[in-house]
Amino acid sequence: MTEPTGPLSGIRVIDVTTVVLGPFCSQTLGDMGADVIKVETTQGDSTRLIGPSRTPGMGAYFANLNRNKRSLAIDLKKPAAREALLRLVETADVFVHNMRIGAASRLGLDYETLSARNPRLIYACASGFRKGSSMQEFPAYDDLIQGVSGIAALNAGPDGAPRYFPTVVVDKLTGATLASMIGMALFHRERTGQGQEIHLPMMETILSFALVEHMWHATLGEPEKGVGYPRMLTPHRRPYATKDGYISVIAHSNAQWGKLFEAMGVPELIEDPRFNSVQARSQNIDAVYATLTEGMKQRTTDEWLAELRPADIPCGKANSLDDLFTEPYLAETGYFEDYNHPVEGKVVIPAIPARFSKSPPNVHRPWPKLGEHTREILAEVGCSEAEIETITGD
Repeated sequence: MTEPTGPLSGIRVIDVTTVVLGPFCSQTLGDMGADVIKVETTQGDSTRLIGPSRTPGMGAYFANLNRNKRSLAIDLKKPAAREALLRLVETADVFVHNMRIGAASRLGLDYETLSARNPRLIYACASGFRKGSSMQEFPAYDDLIQGVSGIAALNAGPDGAPRYFPTVVVDKLTGATLASMIGMALFHRERTGQGQEIHLPMMETILSFALVEHMWHATLGEPEKGVGYPRMLTPHRRPYATKDGYISVIAHSNAQWGKLFEAMGVPELIEDPRFNSVQARSQNIDAVYATLTEGMKQRTTDEWLAELRPADIPCGKANSLDDLFTEPYLAETGYFEDYNHPVEGKVVIPAIPARFSKSPPNVHRPWPKLGEHTREILAEVGCSEAEIETITGD
């Protein structure tokens, strides 16, 4: 383990989250240097059991959501364990969970209870639907919100049937947004000394993300005239087949389109009324992309890259997941970092994307074993050896 160096060094986070949304949020805080104490049941987070591992309970899914954390495994049904958690809260800057609001209240982990112990606490939670709404206590997972928010319909297959995106996009977006909101609340506390409660609903979070372009006529109060950005919805918007693979290419300005048409051997198309302006291309987007679909078949991917990159046209090979591990750019930037895990041995950790010139974040500890730091953390809040035995014993 190395020392954390990120901008949140010295901030303590009590992380009572599970699965994806909450752990993605708290890992972001840990990456930024916070001391994240992951409070688990004695059975552990369910993602510990998902994906390959060399050791039971250390699955790859868990690994990519729980680096830069310490694991405290306790049974909150034990009064001594719950009291220890409240003592931890007194030392914390942030408390974060992704339980339903009623469940947190039944555990005595609501904002009113915890802020009474620590008025400076930033209390952050995320659940499916808005606090105070009729759906507040409805259960919610990523797939459900993808469906009810309409984004599964945006991803419809050729038969028109809604399809889930092949990634837990709602959970991770909500987790990233919650981490950002926590940072803002900490900034507010620095100015005012005030702690506060944050609640973030998954439903509104994904809607605020997806409707940026898809509100369309509804922005003017006229949804009956059509919603959805046509360029995003045309079936031709996809990587284009080349002679030997697929390429992603996009032009925006008239100058870029002119160069692209010239490279395809049809320079006259930039004068075509369907293609000679942003507005015209938007109104004829199917024809635009159909032209590219045919044009890209003329050469190999590498031949196109050699032609288009010098012309400053955004383009790149359309990689598979396997391709990422030999992608030259990612090798150059060192995105996949080799790490020697004390339990799992040689592992690979994706790099933290952000770079800070004065407080660079780092991976200062790998994902923990279940309860790896229980005794250490309990001792930090003054629990005696006898109390620790009561909390950890059967």
